[in-house]
Amino acid sequence: MTLTLKLQEWEEEIWDTTAKDVTSSSDVQLFEYLSQLRQKFGQGSRKDIEVHPEICLSIFDYELREDIMLQLPEWEHPLQFSVSLSGTLIDEYSGKLGAGYTCISGSGIQRQMLVKSSKSRHIGINIHMSPDVMRTFFPNRDGEILPQLRLLVKGDDWQTLIYPEITTTIEQIVKQIICCPYQGVTKQMYLQGKVIELMALQLAPILNNQGELPPSSQLKTTTVNRIHHAREILHFRLENPPSLTELAQMVGISDRTLRYGFKALFGTTVFNYLTHKRLERAEQLLRNGGVTVAEVANLLGYSHLGHFAAAFKRQFGITPSECLLGKKSISPS
Repeated sequence: MTLTLKLQEWEEEIWDTTAKDVTSSSDVQLFEYLSQLRQKFGQGSRKDIEVHPEICLSIFDYELREDIMLQLPEWEHPLQFSVSLSGTLIDEYSGKLGAGYTCISGSGIQRQMLVKSSKSRHIGINIHMSPDVMRTFFPNRDGEILPQLRLLVKGDDWQTLIYPEITTTIEQIVKQIICCPYQGVTKQMYLQGKVIELMALQLAPILNNQGELPPSSQLKTTTVNRIHHAREILHFRLENPPSLTELAQMVGISDRTLRYGFKALFGTTVFNYLTHKRLERAEQLLRNGGVTVAEVANLLGYSHLGHFAAAFKRQFGITPSECLLGKKSISPS
């Protein structure tokens, strides 16, 4: 069974911020706020910590009794860095937090979407901040935000969503944040340092890819934004993706720039990226049940069932039929 909730209901009905056994906890500092998951929805808690006047760190460890579908409205979203060590969040466009992926949600206008939170134990952190913080911690020589990171500060435009892969180092930093050994001001200073370190690690793929581009072919900020927009279009149209030429026209750049820039930014081709995401969507549909392998293949545009099965096994190490029967993947997705 899946429980469907609006974002406001998730915050007001799922979480209890008045429970005495939480607010009277001896380890609560003046800059910390605790919430407890109401028992009818599961068990566990969330701690929100003001590590900086413009940075809020949320540490969560809770277990849901059932899957929850969150209805996110169109709203002005802050800059957010998220890492989940356990449990998954998957939006309707196949964006995934957990299961090997972290998430960077740029500031700007978030699209209306559905996000499914799995019936499982969720352990991890969220970092919310003002976009001005990026300029403070990652400035160029003029004191402005690094050009490579401007796509994360959109203002009145649609936000950018990026899903960097989790690394062992990122996992270690998150565990150090969760198990912080200090209290009071020392704890606040320690967490500030760890938050900046984690941000740098999640941003590394963007910064490194940009740094590897020859100076003569450095991508302009507007081009970077358009390539990220192209990737978002692919997320929205997994079942009926545009051709490379159509996609380039939709974002206002040439085919060649799209091919080159996509590989430079994301380390893979447009085709391989689309294939990877479509197969992730296929796995999700198969595990949810109620469909056949042929139906999933057809839905995602595979005209040849054998080609779909071969691609699926290359990515997950099992066949679509085995996935449908509940067998776990034996290779990372």
